[in-house]
Amino acid sequence: MKGSLRWRLALSLIAAIIGLVYMMPSIPAVDRAIGSFLPNDRISLGLDLKGGIHLTLDVNVRKALENSLSQSGRDIRDLARDKDLAVIKPQVIAGAKLRLALVKSGQQESFESLLKQSFEGLRIESKEPGEDGRIEYVLAPTEEYRNYFTNLTVDQAVKTIRNRIDQFGVAEPDIRKQQGGRIQVQLPGLQDPERAIAIIGKTAHLEFKIVDDSMSPQQAASGVLPPGRELATMRRTSADGGTVETSVVLQRDAVLTGEAITDANVSFDQFGQPYVGLTFNARGARDFERITGENVRKQMAIVLDGVVYSTPVIQEKISGGRASISGSFTEAEAHDLAVVLRAGSLPAPVTVIEQRVVGPSLGQESIDQGLRAGIIGLVVVMAFMVLYYGLAGIVADLVLLFNLVLIMAGLAAFGATLTLPGIAGIILTIGMAVDANVLIYERIREELRNGVTPRAAIAEGFSRATLTILDANVTTVIAAVILYEFGTGPIRGFAVTLILGILSSMFTAIFVSRVIFDLYTSGRKELRTLNI
Repeated sequence: MKGSLRWRLALSLIAAIIGLVYMMPSIPAVDRAIGSFLPNDRISLGLDLKGGIHLTLDVNVRKALENSLSQSGRDIRDLARDKDLAVIKPQVIAGAKLRLALVKSGQQESFESLLKQSFEGLRIESKEPGEDGRIEYVLAPTEEYRNYFTNLTVDQAVKTIRNRIDQFGVAEPDIRKQQGGRIQVQLPGLQDPERAIAIIGKTAHLEFKIVDDSMSPQQAASGVLPPGRELATMRRTSADGGTVETSVVLQRDAVLTGEAITDANVSFDQFGQPYVGLTFNARGARDFERITGENVRKQMAIVLDGVVYSTPVIQEKISGGRASISGSFTEAEAHDLAVVLRAGSLPAPVTVIEQRVVGPSLGQESIDQGLRAGIIGLVVVMAFMVLYYGLAGIVADLVLLFNLVLIMAGLAAFGATLTLPGIAGIILTIGMAVDANVLIYERIREELRNGVTPRAAIAEGFSRATLTILDANVTTVIAAVILYEFGTGPIRGFAVTLILGILSSMFTAIFVSRVIFDLYTSGRKELRTLNI
């Protein structure tokens, strides 16, 4: 046996062994028998095969932009103060714009230079003289900043939702952003969809706001509500354990948001009631210390998803970067709240606008039908190859089975998810896989008709057909890559199996088939005919 044939045979055997090792864990009977000796990687089934839930979420980017502008207003005021520029009354107004006042009109040039250098995403929409010589500015985000902020907010929401789902323990989730600030979430095999929906859909948008005690909620409810104020609902636990809702007047702009939180955990007070303890990051700790120092003897409202849960009185400046949320929580509710806060507060409210539950029975039916179609297609193709090409057809059938092993092993090894369109891709690959063999065999037949010896015909057939096979398959792979990059879940599932199938079929048809033919001819010194 020649040296080149030895290493080619060794490479083919190594590929076969690796393929079988990675494929076998996905076969239940084999996995139960020798599972401890096999890799942990298995083929994951998609939502359409395993069942689960499908959600479409809408991200309220406008709310996130208003929160960002509110923070920018405070940053402008603090930075201006460091440069001896007096800026007062930063306030978010309708249309997602920021209004503030420069106390001294003679400082306009310095102030506008500060805005240009440190706040490039804001432009001066208008400036007008105000009372006592002040200059009233209205700042608006630039179009470039709005687009950037929209993408950033949705990306952050996707990351946060993924972190929540990972903590919830859902395997193989499919989370992707869509156009229009929407997010698609697919959770295959979920056993408790209602609770998952509650966690995913829970905005957990945490805000700290100062209570305005200069007017009563009754006055605010009657329509006498000053600018920059809002009437919010507050939930309290009554003596009998029930929930009582009252109203409270708040300053509209949040002084701190949940984005500053790094950790959240469940604890219990002296009465055994659960509450959620919070830990802020470095910036959040500094801001919280400053805010509590500036508002001693005032009430700070802890607002979660627009509902006030507590309004503790700030007795003194609070350092250390810790706070707590108490309210009418059960232990499970407090745990779930800690999960979503620890995974990260969503940058904006998120609304579930579409919800579908896919039953596992439908998935099993799809699997059975797909397997039936695949087996029928495989048997028909294999029978045709044997009848038409004889012994060479058996070789094509062997490499076809090898090709299927490599596809399944690739799905398991790379952590890809098998979907119903993915099964269709495998069935399509069955037909495409023998196409390369057909091109090679027809070229060999042509050489044999021209009087070439079998060994020379095999060499010439593989040599001339290889370039044609590569050209045809590379263009298909490029199309499949584009489908994977820009397609949604089902299309990506089809693209994955198509890419794996084409790559493995080129390897088996061009490389492995040649090894088998060379093994067959190397043992026969006087080979005069070839059954093809």
